Amino acid sequence: MSALSPASTLLARWLLFGEWRAHPVRALLAVAAIAIGVAMGFAIHLINAAAFNEFSAAVKSLSGQADVQVAGREPLFDEAVYAQLAADPRVAVASPILELAAGLPGAQGALRIVGIDALRAGYITPDLAGVPAEGRMMDVLADDAVFLSPAALAWLGKRPGDTLVLRAGAGDVRLRVAGQVARARAGQRLAVMDIGAMQWRFGRLGRLARIDLKLRDGVDRGAFRRALAQDLERAYPGRFAVRQPDDGDQEQRNANLSRAYRVNLTVLALVALFTGAFLVFSTQALSVMRRRGQFALLRVLGWERGQLLRQVLLEGASLGVAGALLGVAGGYALAALALHYFGGDLGAGYFPGIRPRVQFTPVAATMFFLLGLGVALLGCLAPAWDAARARPALAIKSGADEVALARLARVWPALACLALAAGLAFAPPVFELPLFGYLAIALLLVGGIGLMPRLAAAGFRALEALMNRARRAPPVLALAVARLANAPGQASIALGGVLASFSLMVAMGIMVSSFRVSVDDWMGHILPADLYLRSAAGGNTGFLTPEQQAALAALPGVAQVHFLRTRPVSLAPDRPNVVVVARDIDAGDPGRLLFLVGQAASAPPGARPAWVSEAVVDLYGARPGATITLPLGGRQASFFVAGVWRDYANQAGSIVIRLADYRALTGEAEVSDAALFAARGGSAEALAAQVRALPFGGALQLMSAGEIRSASLRIFDRSFAVTYLLEAIAIAIGLSGVAASFSAQTLARAKEFGMLRHVGVTRGQVLGILAFEGGLLTLLGVACGFALGLVISLILVYVVNPQSFHWTMQLHLPWTLLGSVAAVLVGASVATALVSGRYALSGGPVRAVREDW
Repeated sequence: MSALSPASTLLARWLLFGEWRAHPVRALLAVAAIAIGVAMGFAIHLINAAAFNEFSAAVKSLSGQADVQVAGREPLFDEAVYAQLAADPRVAVASPILELAAGLPGAQGALRIVGIDALRAGYITPDLAGVPAEGRMMDVLADDAVFLSPAALAWLGKRPGDTLVLRAGAGDVRLRVAGQVARARAGQRLAVMDIGAMQWRFGRLGRLARIDLKLRDGVDRGAFRRALAQDLERAYPGRFAVRQPDDGDQEQRNANLSRAYRVNLTVLALVALFTGAFLVFSTQALSVMRRRGQFALLRVLGWERGQLLRQVLLEGASLGVAGALLGVAGGYALAALALHYFGGDLGAGYFPGIRPRVQFTPVAATMFFLLGLGVALLGCLAPAWDAARARPALAIKSGADEVALARLARVWPALACLALAAGLAFAPPVFELPLFGYLAIALLLVGGIGLMPRLAAAGFRALEALMNRARRAPPVLALAVARLANAPGQASIALGGVLASFSLMVAMGIMVSSFRVSVDDWMGHILPADLYLRSAAGGNTGFLTPEQQAALAALPGVAQVHFLRTRPVSLAPDRPNVVVVARDIDAGDPGRLLFLVGQAASAPPGARPAWVSEAVVDLYGARPGATITLPLGGRQASFFVAGVWRDYANQAGSIVIRLADYRALTGEAEVSDAALFAARGGSAEALAAQVRALPFGGALQLMSAGEIRSASLRIFDRSFAVTYLLEAIAIAIGLSGVAASFSAQTLARAKEFGMLRHVGVTRGQVLGILAFEGGLLTLLGVACGFALGLVISLILVYVVNPQSFHWTMQLHLPWTLLGSVAAVLVGASVATALVSGRYALSGGPVRAVREDW
């Protein structure tokens, strides 16, 4: 029979739609699993792309038409260098810029303020110009005027003419909203004011954040940038970075902010797609097993192996096409909803102050469509190959189902996958991403599922032998165990679904629980004080003066006070800034305030000690005993790395130094935070009352250690909300797959149940057999899934997370969660077996065996 003949095409179409009509629920479950996996992956890709592109565009909008930018490796630098740059004959316009994040009194968050010279910025950054009201053109130079972007106006609930109160030190600055920013991007929360007024109002006289340069016509931008970098390095070693706006380094810095988070979310979304692939496999394997006689008859009538192979692949591809199309459409809709309600960072805080819009990308849509189709074809490849290779004479016989699944019991492919996974688990990261770790997890899943037929056979045969020796087992249980021991191939299909879903749930549950418990323990260690205070809940404009620090230390209820100052510095142009934390710390006992990990090193006499976070070790190689150079106070300062500490607050890295060293290097006496220890017999509440009674106490933000821990864990749970959702989806797909596999196998055994009824087995006993089979199968799957999930969680905890986020954590097993999900899985399997059994027994014993007459 020709493969392209009309009769052959009609038969293929009849077989395809006939299978869909015969088992619509099972097909719809497979389509739904693929659709959900594709939708989640495509949605996360669109969200990440929209947020990153909008964030990069917002950064670029602040650079305007500048040819070269000069920025400090510290947040602010002395403005004396501005005169030198402005006088350069190759420079047409030099525009000074001051950027601050101003805290909002009594509220969370901060407002980004850009100070500009309106007479010069118009040539380089015209989008930042303020639009004053008619007749008030001088507002662009007024010392009390501020211009807000539309998003900032909406966020703050302000209108032109209103008063805006911002935090400066421990006091407030009252500014007049003079109008809107000329052209700000949608969702960009931004304020603009005169640079001189901003320096004065916020106590930053003589300080700049960067200088934008517009070169004269004919000047080679690249040559000028290289020459200027050399000149500034000679005059001010290690103080300045000369860069081209929107260059590769800036793109890399923007990407590094959230790359690990974005990649991990994408991989987690693909877990659902992997589960969908196994659901397609189980659907097609059971379908091929049930229709072996039909396929054998077609072979006898003239169909070739290739035609049969294409037929089964066509059935799997139809599931993939339907699921992938639905997934792409659903992913776009899901991305639009998520961006509208949660923003571009999905609650993780990487892209604050922007409102990205989803954009359909045909290339990405095509890739995810092909991914869904490929997963479906991969899932049905083994059943299709088995159907094509089956011998018609054997396949047409009744009861040859287990022979068809014999190839699944081969051990060497599974062992090869497990061995390769063990080797890849210890491989280093690639582009600072744990790609080999992800591959090791995938191989572990494939290898674990591949071992299930052999494990099922060995386990149930051992149980059968034990029951035979005991000779007291109930007949129903004995029949159930005998069937499972002698038909391990069919049992392994259902077992694979339990193993895939439960092992992934165990791994993700252990990883998230370990992270949460580690964060809680870490905060309990680094927050020993009774009361913590700062002048603003956000931003970098709040600080405490030396007089205010002295007033806090002199309170009668204070036994001890520790002060802290943070400052971001740049150690590499292509990486995000590292946070320098200057605090009162005893170099002889740093572990009292820091969560130290690994070996420490004693600083030589006269050396300044520093304690680096794990991220600094990974990214910059600053190990104990080494020396690290920090840009502080306008010069390069060397510090001896005395130890490594765990810091979950700064993914890009942090370095702790003594506050006395910081003050000696920078000359700055202000601090940003204070930790108060109550005197014996005192309490945090009494201490807070004393602080609020101070003249500046009303402007301070006060929190106890317990309140900080509770707020931090709420942020943690919000950040992992998407992880919880993806984990729940994977579990739901796994449960659906288990239910589909059990129901399909139960319905396919109607003749077996009819035979049992003929030899005297009652209807209730048959249902009991099914209940025992479902419960025993799921218990074995849960046990193996726990073991496999525990191994995967070790890779997640000790490989993936350190390589992704550059911090370590302790292992913690959430027994309550694991036990609850295991109980639900066992209950669902038993319930599905009973419901399917009732349906299979509904036709009566005579009708069930009529095909064998």
